Amino acid sequence: MIMPLTIIICTLLTAAYLLLMLAYIKGWDDQEEFVLPLVYEPHTRISVIIPARNEARNIGACIESILAQKYPHDFYEIIVVDDHSEDNTVEVVHEYTDRNVRCISLADHLPEGGQINAYKKAALAAGIAVSNGTLIVTTDADCVVPNAWLMHIAACYEIKHPVMIIAPVIYSYNHKFLQLFQLIDFMGMQGITAAAHKMGLGNMSNGANLAFRRSAFEAINGYDGMSYLASGDDYLLTAKMNKQFPGGISYLKSFKAVVSTAPQPDLSNFLQQRIRWASKSGKYNDVRLTLILILVYLFNVSFLALAIGAFFNPVLWYIAGVMLAVKILAEYVFIILVARFFKREWVLLYFPFLQPLHILYIVIAGLLGFVGGYKWKGRKVK
Repeated sequence: MIMPLTIIICTLLTAAYLLLMLAYIKGWDDQEEFVLPLVYEPHTRISVIIPARNEARNIGACIESILAQKYPHDFYEIIVVDDHSEDNTVEVVHEYTDRNVRCISLADHLPEGGQINAYKKAALAAGIAVSNGTLIVTTDADCVVPNAWLMHIAACYEIKHPVMIIAPVIYSYNHKFLQLFQLIDFMGMQGITAAAHKMGLGNMSNGANLAFRRSAFEAINGYDGMSYLASGDDYLLTAKMNKQFPGGISYLKSFKAVVSTAPQPDLSNFLQQRIRWASKSGKYNDVRLTLILILVYLFNVSFLALAIGAFFNPVLWYIAGVMLAVKILAEYVFIILVARFFKREWVLLYFPFLQPLHILYIVIAGLLGFVGGYKWKGRKVK
C-alpha cells in the first residue's frame, strides 16, 4: 500500500513541477526584449534612492556608475539614505561634490524613541520623501549599473506608461565555487521573475533594480502596513501596486538595463541572505505564488524523503532518479534561455552537477526561513 501511494504522490509532484517549468519557459520566451528607440529624448525627472548601511567599500562604485549615465545630468538625482552605518559610509558619499548627489540620515527621519523592524523600508520612504523625481528608482549600495540604465528605464516608462517597472539583476563572479552556485541560482530566480510576470504566476521583483511612479507610490500609501516584516520591501510594494493598478506593471527585459551586484562572500552570509528571502514565505497575499512555493518546496523535500526511504526499499532510488532527471532536463532548458540573455552561457557546463546541492539548500533555507530568525547587516531579525 505504501509503495503505490508513494509512486502516485511522486508522479503528481513531478508532473506539476514539469508543467510549472514549461510555463516558465514559455513566459520567459514570450517576454519581449525592450529596444531603445533610435531617436529618443527623455523628459522624465528621476530620483535614485539608495539605502546604505555599512557600505563604505561599495557605495563609491555605485555612485560613480550612476554618475556615468548617458541620461541628461539635470534630469536625475541620487539620494543615499544612511541607515545608522558604523563605518565611514557617510564620509565616502560626502566626498562627491556633484550637485546630483546627497546623503541623508535615516535617524533624522524616525520618530524620537520609536522602534522599528523594517529599517530598509523606512530608509527608502525617507529618501522618497525628500526627493523631487516623477519616477523613483531604487537600487542597493553594493550594485553597479550600466551607463544606459536610466535611459532604458525612462524610455520604458514614457512609452508603456506603467506605474512600476521591474528590471533584471545579475551577480558578479570571482571564480569561487560558492559564487558560481549563487550566480546560477540567482540567474534562475531572475528568469522566473520575468516569466512569472508574463504568465501571471505571481508578483516578484528585486529592489536592486526597481522603478515606480511617485504618484502611484503615494496613492497606495507607500510602505504603510509593511513594517511587520523586516524584508520584502520590493515584493510587498509590487503586490500593493498590482492590487491597486492591475496590469500597470511592466518588466524591462534588456541587457543594457541589467544591474550587477556582488554575491555573498561566504557560506554564513549566503545562508543568512537566503533565510531572509525565505522568511517572506507564508506572508504573501498571493494564492498563486503561495501554491507555487509550496509545490517547489514539497518537490525538493521529496528527494530527501526518498533518499531516506531508499535505505529500507532500494526501489525508491529509481523513483528519485527519474524525478531528478526530469528536474535537471526541465530546468536546463529554462536556464539555457536565461543564460543567453545574461551572456553567461558558460555556467551551463556546471548546472547539472550542482543539482543535489541546490535541492539541499532549498530545503534548509526554506525551513529556517519559516521557523527561525536571521542576522543581517549586523542586526538580529525575528
